[in-house]
Amino acid sequence: MKKRTLAAAALLAITTSLAACSADSGSGNNNEKLTIGIIGISSDAAIQTAIDEGYFKEEGLEVVTTVVANPPAGIAAAQSGQLDVAYTPSIPLLNALSQDVKLSVIAAADGYAEGAVDSMESDSVDDTGLYIQPDSGISRARDLAGKKIAVPARKAQIEVTVADMVEKDGGNPESINWMVLDPASSLQSLQQGRVDAAGLVAPFTNNAKSEGMELLGSPGVEFFEDGAVGLWVAGAGQVSGDGERMAAFQRAIYKANAYANENMEEMKSKAAEITGIDLETIKNGADSYWPTEVDIADLQRVDAKLAKLGYLKQEVGLDESLIFESE
Repeated sequence: MKKRTLAAAALLAITTSLAACSADSGSGNNNEKLTIGIIGISSDAAIQTAIDEGYFKEEGLEVVTTVVANPPAGIAAAQSGQLDVAYTPSIPLLNALSQDVKLSVIAAADGYAEGAVDSMESDSVDDTGLYIQPDSGISRARDLAGKKIAVPARKAQIEVTVADMVEKDGGNPESINWMVLDPASSLQSLQQGRVDAAGLVAPFTNNAKSEGMELLGSPGVEFFEDGAVGLWVAGAGQVSGDGERMAAFQRAIYKANAYANENMEEMKSKAAEITGIDLETIKNGADSYWPTEVDIADLQRVDAKLAKLGYLKQEVGLDESLIFESE
């Protein structure tokens, strides 16, 4: 029943957004059409680059992008074949795999460069942040045990990564009172003392800094460390019968990822157009990073952490067969 509900939600999101949110890589009729589900974030600058620079067209693909409501909706649509490929972070992917949803990872979409976790300025590489009031008396992650923390959704990436911060520092994340609030309300509640901490994503991290809030930690990079976080995925059945188009997509997107990493200023301009966030705010935020491969060890690390924290009953158990390899 859950899978059918997700699929219905995905279909509704696709139907309502396709006409308004599509772009193609060429007008020729000889190209193979590929429908891609995106969620409209800054790192979409790479796939837009693949369209603008003609990388898809070079591979004989006509790509149409459509914004879906959220990663689970995109996963459902990809698994059912309503989308050819969809974006998802690794945590929703693992949740889906734990429910026996058959998926293949086609390519990396975004993530952290090698050594990012050791950065002296973590907020320059991580677009998420855990903020507190400067006079809160909270000095480290374990002090958050028993406190109220605002997050945008339960059991999603911000909650999981903050829980990991607390657990690693010797606190008990099960004692945290998680409060679901949209980012603007989270920041307002933090300022007014209604919550003790707020897990925020850009551009609200910039707003928190500008309004005098203190960064306690960067939960994203501390949890994932490095490697691919956002992924392009497809239904396993789709991949088994459509390897040529998937290989073409993979080659094009990795070419775009490499270009994006070398042309950050251009990518920030694209990100401002994609998200509707002003360019100065984008420039003041964390730099995106686009890996050019998926290492199964990075996904296995997330799998183990989710199980340890209790967000999965047990590890899914991943091997190289999850990742599509072109011949």
